Amino acid sequence: MYNFINKEVLNWSAFLKLKAQLSKDSRLKKFYDVGTYHDDTKLQDIEFVALDFETTGLDPKKNSIISIGLVPFNLKRIYCNQAKSWFINPKDKLQEDSIIIHGITHSDLKGAPDLRRILDQLLEQLAGKVVVVHYRNIERPFLDLHLRALFKEGIVFPVVDTMQIESNIQRKLAAGFFNRLRGKKPASIRLGQSRTRYNLPTYQPHDALTDAIATAELLQAQVGYHFSPDTPIKDLWL
Repeated sequence: MYNFINKEVLNWSAFLKLKAQLSKDSRLKKFYDVGTYHDDTKLQDIEFVALDFETTGLDPKKNSIISIGLVPFNLKRIYCNQAKSWFINPKDKLQEDSIIIHGITHSDLKGAPDLRRILDQLLEQLAGKVVVVHYRNIERPFLDLHLRALFKEGIVFPVVDTMQIESNIQRKLAAGFFNRLRGKKPASIRLGQSRTRYNLPTYQPHDALTDAIATAELLQAQVGYHFSPDTPIKDLWL
């Protein structure tokens, strides 16, 4: 069983309490007031929410969120009947190369709401849960910078990153003298390839809700193969 020491861990429970005191926006204050789990809470006792964004590009300073998908889950069950998804009106223009990737067109976004119109619903779905993503440099920084642009106040919350977990696992498996002699390199940690290693079904990528469900399933598999339901959340969140 793997034990990855997380060098980025904060005392998230105390930190969010402080953010609740300092926040000036009522929506964010309400979000922080819900708080989060104690560092030593076991994974089996956590309520997670898998979150995925589709965007016009990869730079949160220049690009926009165009689609959000999320689904609540725990280690035993994924609550697809509680899943949510939205199209979001972007602040920048759709680029041809991004349309090719995610398949979202101008007609899909016609009449889509601004992020501020669905923010209360989004924060309500995230509050009190541990957010799970596949590659943490998208969802948290995009949401943070978008809120700074709208309200001059960003957002922060702990995440579990299934890509980081898989990266740690694959680096460990590829390590060692004989593996280096054979030229063995860590396997791909993209969402689809990571799922294949756990015999999870193949889904069409780059749909926000489908990717959120895929991420939830991946974390369940990673915990089942490499960790324990008794593992404390502090070993995984960032």
